[in-house]
Amino acid sequence: MKYAPLAVSLCCLSSLPAIASIDFDTPQGNLKLYGDVEFNVDVASKKRQLTSTKTQAVKDFDASDINRWDVNGRILIGLDGRRDLDQYYAGFTVQPLADLSGKMNLDDAAFFFGEEANWQLKLGRFEAYDMFPLGQDTFIEYSGNTANDIYDDGFGYIYMMKEARGRSSDGGSIQLIKELGEVKFELNTMIKDGTTLFYDDNYHGYKLKNDKNVVYLRPVVSWRNDDIAIAAAAETNVVKDAYGYYDSNGKWQDQSKRNGYGLTMSWNSENNWSKANEGMLVNVSVAYMDADQETDFTAGTNINWQGFSIGYIFANNNIKHYNTAATDPLDLIGKYRIHTVNASYLIPNVMGMDNFNIYLGTYWSKLERDESQGDGNENRYGARVRFKYFF
Repeated sequence: MKYAPLAVSLCCLSSLPAIASIDFDTPQGNLKLYGDVEFNVDVASKKRQLTSTKTQAVKDFDASDINRWDVNGRILIGLDGRRDLDQYYAGFTVQPLADLSGKMNLDDAAFFFGEEANWQLKLGRFEAYDMFPLGQDTFIEYSGNTANDIYDDGFGYIYMMKEARGRSSDGGSIQLIKELGEVKFELNTMIKDGTTLFYDDNYHGYKLKNDKNVVYLRPVVSWRNDDIAIAAAAETNVVKDAYGYYDSNGKWQDQSKRNGYGLTMSWNSENNWSKANEGMLVNVSVAYMDADQETDFTAGTNINWQGFSIGYIFANNNIKHYNTAATDPLDLIGKYRIHTVNASYLIPNVMGMDNFNIYLGTYWSKLERDESQGDGNENRYGARVRFKYFF
């Protein structure tokens, strides 16, 4: 399993200012041009796996380095379009990214249409309902927060109901939303190569073979009033034998059965979600994954108050089987626990500019396994200065 570098780039509701934009009116509707800059200066500890015969988390990682220094980031340019006709509407969004590695990437690219305050159908690349909000998550490194390559044998897996949330590099999503006052129903369907969930297509010591694309269904039901929001969700692959491996007897072993469940609750002290940054915002979430020969449980909470945020996440992995031909199974079978504490502080309106903020973020994680499995405890830590500029 994976404990690979991943820095979450989204800020929470309480710290995100209104994005300035240039609007154009056309005969086919309104166009909006906007963007933001996000650059980071990082220092973090090495990311050794908790158990495994491997010596590094990613190919370009130098295991001899104690700390990692890095300057990274990206510039996003967004273009949204929307046309309203009576109570109906249709539109699109596209958000290309230019990062410091010299590569061009993509955040969202979607087309949507529907009826105001009633229903919506959305297709493309985007993220569905967030079932594990992290607050002002300036810097937290761990696995389990993106759509691809989030599971790697030998590393701790923090499951957060995001395997079928979207923004996959290998497939797209179809989402249906139905609103009934304060209650909202959402069904996200994601179609992709299911083996991209696993780093290098490996799971429990076996090399996975993709036979057909998975179809993930992710239903969410949520309720929100002025100060409380509650959501319950599940995600499951409905295509049998989508991917797996052949055992030593040549028998096919299906590994594509994955069922996840989650619950999240939020509260803001201002009785108004648009003004949550003026008071206190509290998030509490739990998630559970039932996979082949493995179960994963995660619980987390965070508190955000006037630019300061602190959070705690606990994860427990229970691995019941591992390929004995790959390595010593005692190194990888068992229960593993991960404790993560993170904090963030917002410095708003730098130089008097309401669209320029600086975030200071830090995290500390402890990875531990049962004493019967030997000494496997490890500490992880890191700090970041983030420069955020909206235009």
